[in-house]
Amino acid sequence: MTQGRPTVAVLIALAWWLLLQTAGARAAADETARPAIAPLPERLSDTGLFTAGSVTEITSRTLPFSPQYPLWSDGATKRRWLSLPPGTFIDASNPDAWVFPVGTRLWKEFALGRRIETRFIERVADGTWRFATYVWNAAGTEATLAPAGGVPALVLEHASRGGSYAVPSEIDCRACHEGAAVPVLGFSALQLSPDRDPLAPHAEPSAIDLRALVAQGLVRNLPASLLEVPPRIAARTPTERAALGYLHGNCGHCHSAPSASDASVPVTVVFAQSVVRGNSSAQAVLRSLVDAASRFRPHGGADVPSRLVVPGQSTASVLPLRMRSRDPRVQMPPLGTALPDDRAVALIERWIDQDLNDNETIEQEEKLSWAATSNPQNPAASSGVTARLGPSTPPRSR
Repeated sequence: MTQGRPTVAVLIALAWWLLLQTAGARAAADETARPAIAPLPERLSDTGLFTAGSVTEITSRTLPFSPQYPLWSDGATKRRWLSLPPGTFIDASNPDAWVFPVGTRLWKEFALGRRIETRFIERVADGTWRFATYVWNAAGTEATLAPAGGVPALVLEHASRGGSYAVPSEIDCRACHEGAAVPVLGFSALQLSPDRDPLAPHAEPSAIDLRALVAQGLVRNLPASLLEVPPRIAARTPTERAALGYLHGNCGHCHSAPSASDASVPVTVVFAQSVVRGNSSAQAVLRSLVDAASRFRPHGGADVPSRLVVPGQSTASVLPLRMRSRDPRVQMPPLGTALPDDRAVALIERWIDQDLNDNETIEQEEKLSWAATSNPQNPAASSGVTARLGPSTPPRSR
């Protein structure tokens, strides 16, 4: 204090105090304004999935569905359901990022001989999503809320496969779901397209598809072109379609275009397909993979793979190597699986060995790009629909 006046230090301290007081008041006001959110039910039977008094009969307003490119979960049998609040709908104005209404609920049941767990996602009153897992008792009479930290080693005495089972933590759930443009995985224009991929590994028929959702008014504002020509991954062969589809469904929620999600992994590998960008989306995926250098460097000296996909040489490609491994330092995906998906690895290897080669890759990519931008009759060119390549891309001879 100098001649009755505060020093600069005092003024700065006073300014910080006022700033903190203002911030605290705003935070308190925001907390007060935030809608009250009820805690998660302790029992799965209280989440709205089942009819009253049952743990097997699903409510009539709950929709069963099955994505055409499902996630690999170590061979577990899965069932999935979605429920929307009465009178609401999903806004599909952006076909790649559907907007789900507050009150949306989804369940996914995992079984290995018996029901093991049911995962639950809900969009709550403040617009955020919450994630939970319910673990079934051995008798199958009820599932109870798991700790937020998960159950690292759940014993499976009565399951078809012995040993233990890892129930994911809330952080594990968010690590995958929040990497995507929308936290809901598997319920999208591509995954529910009526033009389903017959070679997709582990896929099952879906009780509802895109056209039925629109007809029932549950999905609105979807571009009409996506009903006229249903979404489909643009590919040069059926095997490539299935391979790219599998990578989209199992890896695309993290490996997406950087602009699609702030949570995308900071590498140039892209697996996520876009129904808006159509053929150019498939081309972008191929360009990020084929002959692309890998940042991953496994131990083993100069002979280990250094490129993601080497046409005609799956043994020299990093992609199948990481899919096959379950060494935590190597495996991909890094979460949610303890066993390699042998069927999918075989599909990827077949695509690399039989469908790709050095001489054709560039030529075919150019044709793929040309079909997406130069053919006015191609829905993918005029409306961004992911459509099959027409006569503009002749069949390959092998």
